Amino acid sequence: MKSSSLLIEFQCPQCGAPATLEETDHLFNCEFCRVNSYLMSRVYRYVLPDNASENRELIYFPYWRFKGLLFSCVSNGIKHRIVDVSYQAIQSPHFPVSLGLRSQTLKLRFLSPEKKGYFLKPNISFEEITHSIKERFNSSLPKPIFHQDFIGETLSQVYAPFYADGKMYDAVLNKAVSLPLPEDFNTTALPGGAAEWSVRFVPAQCPRCGWDLKGQRDSLALTCDHCNSVWYPGKENLKELLFAFMPAEGDHITYLPFYRIQSDVSGIDLNSYADLVKVANLPKVVRDNWKEMPFHFWSPAFKVRPDDFLRFSRNLTLSQPQGKWISEFPKAQHYPVTLPLTEAIDSLKLGLANFMKPQRPLFPKLKEIEIRPKGFLLVFVPFHERGNELTQPDYQLRISKNLLKYARHL
Repeated sequence: MKSSSLLIEFQCPQCGAPATLEETDHLFNCEFCRVNSYLMSRVYRYVLPDNASENRELIYFPYWRFKGLLFSCVSNGIKHRIVDVSYQAIQSPHFPVSLGLRSQTLKLRFLSPEKKGYFLKPNISFEEITHSIKERFNSSLPKPIFHQDFIGETLSQVYAPFYADGKMYDAVLNKAVSLPLPEDFNTTALPGGAAEWSVRFVPAQCPRCGWDLKGQRDSLALTCDHCNSVWYPGKENLKELLFAFMPAEGDHITYLPFYRIQSDVSGIDLNSYADLVKVANLPKVVRDNWKEMPFHFWSPAFKVRPDDFLRFSRNLTLSQPQGKWISEFPKAQHYPVTLPLTEAIDSLKLGLANFMKPQRPLFPKLKEIEIRPKGFLLVFVPFHERGNELTQPDYQLRISKNLLKYARHL
């Protein structure tokens, strides 16, 4: 299943120059004023363009759009699929149940207070939507389902324009989309009003030294070469993230980012490398010093296909990389951080399910297990370029450059 990204037209927050972003973009570099800006919003709100005549009073109906990976732990293993759907954010028989392909074929704009029209207020929460998504896709899965996770999710609200004229009309196509409306139908009786949301930008400058931060368009973590720091979006401002890289010899090396997460685990003994050997049923004899080696979960810090996400997480977690790492940026090329830390945290129980053996008798215990993260480190792991592949022989990992490029739009 091929995934797609939205295209958004907007104006530079510094000089007002026109520009276009992709749905996955976070860092914007204006070609006119050369100022870098970073988008801070967690859930973006967009508006579809309309083709209605100027005298029409437009009604904007909200839809949730969700894109991500759904993992399900069932009796015969871990199943996964790519999800790209839209749902009504208000239950109504007068409007289409989904956006269809319009959000993918038209250029959107960010919602702003200047946008004229009557914007209906959503009354269906994202939690209700995720429940609906699971119900929709769970019908084909064997039961029981012991655990599920959404990973790498992109969530947004898209407002589509309509107008009422005996029927409800799609203001993009100027075509009726409903049966005749009730005589007492009154749009303004529905909860809503003027647009109140606006996208929030912050200057892409290092909070510590004021230097320009660097990153690619879809980078979540920005780097400062001047004071050797990494910055990541918090609730209000950029927050510093501890990082390091594994040194490697040779040329043609690309560093891929991973989160190393230390956690408190209850419901199962998993505090040390010795515990990991037992939980994963590894063919090793536990050594005394392994009981003193703290256990860490590992997760890709970049978007990747479901199979690769599971494989990368499992191999690095089972390997528990050790060594003298360097708290500086690697001189070689490094791949951008495109998976939020919050998503990596959400995937911890999935990671546990992925390496625990045997799975069939242990999966029912997943509901009793709680994982509370307490420490994070962003680690750049060296991969060697071999033609069209990136390989990491120490941890038996490899990935096609083309698949890695495609995964950035998942």
